[in-house]
Amino acid sequence: MSATLQLHPRYVTGKNGKREAVILPLIEYEALLEDLRDLAIAAERRDEGTISHEELVAELKRDGLLQN
Repeated sequence: MSATLQLHPRYVTGKNGKREAVILPLIEYEALLEDLRDLAIAAERRDEGTISHEELVAELKRDGLLQN
């Protein structure tokens, strides 16, 4: 998803004229759900340790996921 998602909401108003619901194009709704999933994963992994770039490259090479 892009860094700046442009939303095009349509609002459903009640009898009193106040907004009660939102209608979004499906692609925008799905992009929002994807962002929420990504944020949830990041929050769950917040306390995990990190490794250096060199360690990551070595691990990927060892696992055959990166060529020399």
